[in-house]
Amino acid sequence: MDTVTDDDILLRTDKDGIATLTLNRPDARNALSTGLMAALQTELDRISADTAVRVVVIDANGPAFCAGHDLREVRAAPQREAYEYLFAQCSKLMLSITRLPQPVIAKVHATATAAGCQLVSACDLAIAADTSKFATPGVNIGLFCSTPMVAVSRNVGRKRMMEMLLTGEMMDAEAAADAGLINRACPAAELDDAVSDLCATIASKSPLTLKIGKEAFYRQLEMPLEDAYTYASQVMVTNMLARDAEEGIDAFLEKRSPEWRGE
Repeated sequence: MDTVTDDDILLRTDKDGIATLTLNRPDARNALSTGLMAALQTELDRISADTAVRVVVIDANGPAFCAGHDLREVRAAPQREAYEYLFAQCSKLMLSITRLPQPVIAKVHATATAAGCQLVSACDLAIAADTSKFATPGVNIGLFCSTPMVAVSRNVGRKRMMEMLLTGEMMDAEAAADAGLINRACPAAELDDAVSDLCATIASKSPLTLKIGKEAFYRQLEMPLEDAYTYASQVMVTNMLARDAEEGIDAFLEKRSPEWRGE
């Protein structure tokens, strides 16, 4: 299935259980306009209820992955109400990625800055071309990257995060991988294959198990240690009682491939 939405600013392609959402505002360096964020939100909402989708990839066309918010749009409506709507919309979008039942992979072919860096950080996994760069450069224009900081700081250590925020300087792909912002960098010519291989590996797992595990991962991170163990133990019990877990264990013991039903 191929879907074109909102005058082509977002493209969707589905193949073999992989839904690819492609940011398509190349002339604007894929800046997150309210229209583009709305289109992303619509597709994520549809995907959340689509059991045929096993993995989601966020891709982009043009010279940049995502340049953050659309500053021309922002300056066109310099009112508190407009700003409140913008950042509430963005926060909802980022939370939707985290709460999506399916794993989400950022496929970063080029620069991701400000809210674009936030978008990469909000995804569960990120593979980048070794020529890509990352930054939270709001400080350079008098606007601290406070909302991007929320997602990025949950991937990057405090000292590196503060350096990114206070200097606004670019981080190359190798440093981003070392900092935990992305999983790994690869030559640009190998990016398609690297993401496809990762998608295929994840899509081969039980969709129910992935859903249970993703939700549990993010919930336990915000809990005190003892509470996290109590919660995770209950998740394990629920998971163990699922048909897919029984099938997976039996298949392992019988040395055969499991047949997942998502139940």
